[in-house]
Amino acid sequence: MRLRTTGSGAVALALACSLAACGSGDAPSGGGGSAAGGATAGGGKIAVDLPRADSDFWNSYAKYVPKQAKELGADLMPPTNSQNDVAKLVANVQALVSQGAKAVVMAPQDTGAVANTLRQLADRKIPVVTVDTRPDKGDTFMVVRTDNRLYGSEACKFLGEKLGGKGKVIEFQGSLSSVNGRDRSEAFAECMKTDYPGITVFEEPTEWEGPKAAAALQTRLTQHPDIKGIYMQAGGVFLAPTLQVLKTKGLLAGPDDPEHIFIVSNDGIPQELKAIRDGHIDATLSQPADLYAKYGVYYAKAAIDGKTFAPGPTDHDSTIVDVGGGRLEDQLKAPLVTKDNVDDPGLWGNQVGK
Repeated sequence: MRLRTTGSGAVALALACSLAACGSGDAPSGGGGSAAGGATAGGGKIAVDLPRADSDFWNSYAKYVPKQAKELGADLMPPTNSQNDVAKLVANVQALVSQGAKAVVMAPQDTGAVANTLRQLADRKIPVVTVDTRPDKGDTFMVVRTDNRLYGSEACKFLGEKLGGKGKVIEFQGSLSSVNGRDRSEAFAECMKTDYPGITVFEEPTEWEGPKAAAALQTRLTQHPDIKGIYMQAGGVFLAPTLQVLKTKGLLAGPDDPEHIFIVSNDGIPQELKAIRDGHIDATLSQPADLYAKYGVYYAKAAIDGKTFAPGPTDHDSTIVDVGGGRLEDQLKAPLVTKDNVDDPGLWGNQVGK
């Protein structure tokens, strides 16, 4: 669903009033310098708002958060969950701040609707770290994310090569109110237009909802039974319904079968890795759910402790970049997973439950 903004202005106003009434580690380094936002040193409570509970990826992230917080020695408050609703996110932040939060970690799914909340938190000098998504506007101490445009271009190249530059592909787009949905969709479209003009792409907006993807797939396969490729922008919500539709239609053919439909995904959840082993999908780009949790909490704690960061390579195989206006983003790596490396023990999807 498209995230609701109706009524969020009133909640944001309540947040502003609440904020006004409030009482006044080993560093993964980028280059020297300072980052936006921050609180005085001395420790404090860290609030984490989880974005949703209907995604296997985000449920994995939720399990990593308390574990990583404990390892970092962070004072973690009980996480809240905004359930893919920006009004709930604003309300959750209001409650967390009133309970003494000194830094907030969030993953806003609608990246345009949180600007007022970020401004109010900045006014109170409560630093914000966003995970996976980068707000369109507003102050953040750090964004912990991967290069989502790379997701789109890598998925395009994978399908383009597998299809030999011709044929039909369906793309399950995430919400275009999110920078992630926009980045993945735009990069995929640009790559297809430039490098594989012989491929027809059916773009299906889904708002990150599995049932919408399944309905679109049903319709498109009826209209175009010769579809040979699928790009799922989020395996955490699209994998199960996609495989169910293909199974119902008798199209879960193995990779060596001429009826095989090539599928590339994003997320890297255990279920995707199993699907690659089973020959049901062909590839996924593995978003690091474990590292999102680790560095989301790390940077929140660092902000409270008065640490600063600047663009440059880190000591955890990533790069901090300036994404404009002095806003910093720690871009973690997201490897392409295929049958050739699906059993790599370093993939977080192979470590779940261990």
